Amino acid sequence: MDGRMMRSVRLKEEESSPGRGNPVSCLCGSAPCVLCSCCPSSPNSTVTRLIFTAFLFLGVLVSIIMLSPSVESRLHKLPWVCEEGATTTPVILQGHIDCGSLLGHRAVYRMCFATAAFFFLFTLLMICVRSSRDPRAAIQNGFWFFKFLILVAITVGAFYIPEGSFSNIWFYFGVVGSFLFTLIQLVLLIDFAHCWNQRWLCKAEECDSRAWYAGLFFFTLLFYTLSIAAVTLLFIYYTHPGTCYEGKVFIGLNLTLCFCVSIVAVLPKVQEAQPNSGLLQASVITLYTMFVTWLALSSVPDQKCNPHLLTRFGNGTILAGPDGYETHWWDAPNIVGLIVFILCTLFIGLRSSDHRQVNSLMQTEEGPSAPEIMQQQQVVAECRGQAFDNEQDGVTYSYSFFHFCLVLASLHIMMTLTNWYRPGETRKLISTWTAVWVKICASWAGLLLYLWTLVAPLLLPNRDFS
Repeated sequence: MDGRMMRSVRLKEEESSPGRGNPVSCLCGSAPCVLCSCCPSSPNSTVTRLIFTAFLFLGVLVSIIMLSPSVESRLHKLPWVCEEGATTTPVILQGHIDCGSLLGHRAVYRMCFATAAFFFLFTLLMICVRSSRDPRAAIQNGFWFFKFLILVAITVGAFYIPEGSFSNIWFYFGVVGSFLFTLIQLVLLIDFAHCWNQRWLCKAEECDSRAWYAGLFFFTLLFYTLSIAAVTLLFIYYTHPGTCYEGKVFIGLNLTLCFCVSIVAVLPKVQEAQPNSGLLQASVITLYTMFVTWLALSSVPDQKCNPHLLTRFGNGTILAGPDGYETHWWDAPNIVGLIVFILCTLFIGLRSSDHRQVNSLMQTEEGPSAPEIMQQQQVVAECRGQAFDNEQDGVTYSYSFFHFCLVLASLHIMMTLTNWYRPGETRKLISTWTAVWVKICASWAGLLLYLWTLVAPLLLPNRDFS
């Protein structure tokens, strides 16, 4: 009986995968065919998310290339930017950057507009897809060559958008999208900290070993030490006596809030309601809050309080380099922000949470135990080194919400690469307080969200927060 069922599975797979091994069918076929050699016997849902994430990273790479001085010098020749720049000496004023750097920023705006539009198209197209039996699921999991062509076409079209007020309007889309994506990062970080603490405590109980407790103590102490060091460095480099009052308030307030949530995390009532709550989670949130505070202070449009702004000399001006071009996103905050962005985006693409509340918020779910026919499909896929369809009875993540997260990721990376400068007049990039307040408010929202996870079981005892 088992042999007969295995043969029927093979026949069905052979019928549903005509032309296997043909490069053309792989370009137009499903995700398993595209990455069969890289991700053997992986779920179809995981492989698909990886490929879409690779599309996003490709857009990020192109954006970074656009910011290189050699590419900026070629962009200067395009007719839609800096029409007046050919006859004017490029000059940088305090808080302003000349047209040469503006070209790279505008190119990043258009590249990220293309990726955001691409993923927003799929956000609309994939609404209410319930299983891989939906015809739209074939579009989600296949036709990669045509998807790539669509992305290229949108990108080319984006570079022909007249300048006008495009950059100014798209800047505000980037502000909102970046704020929302920062909140998603915070949700994932809180969930990661909870899962980490819970699993190590379980290991300690199962193995009856104190090594796991020692590990928790070590990382907790490490994160708090790094947080204290970060606060010290922020006070040294981003504040000065008699000035920089906003920075002092932000650092002091966030430090106080982090101290408060750390105290709440170990209160007896909270420990009774949530035995897995502890200082490890609080230390992770504290360190991330200091990181976001650092990002906020690095955007302050006051040269006295922000060492990342361009230096102004005695006459108040400085040439933007030998060729009149200056790329100004390769500073430490944005490099670290880019690394965090990459890790978070991969996290979105690969993982489902152990907590129902996070799965509900992120529109993912733990896959149910596979039925016998699906298990045998997986065995066949392992033998052939291919991925398998694990969504015949129901999707393991919301297609639409996944693409919406990539839309927000595109907007967030746009703001990161352009250093949150708002395009103002024809020849200027203006550093504003908008970036500072967005990042600071995101840090406060993250602390409040973590505080809610601690006190919610006490305030709502009739609900299940396990």
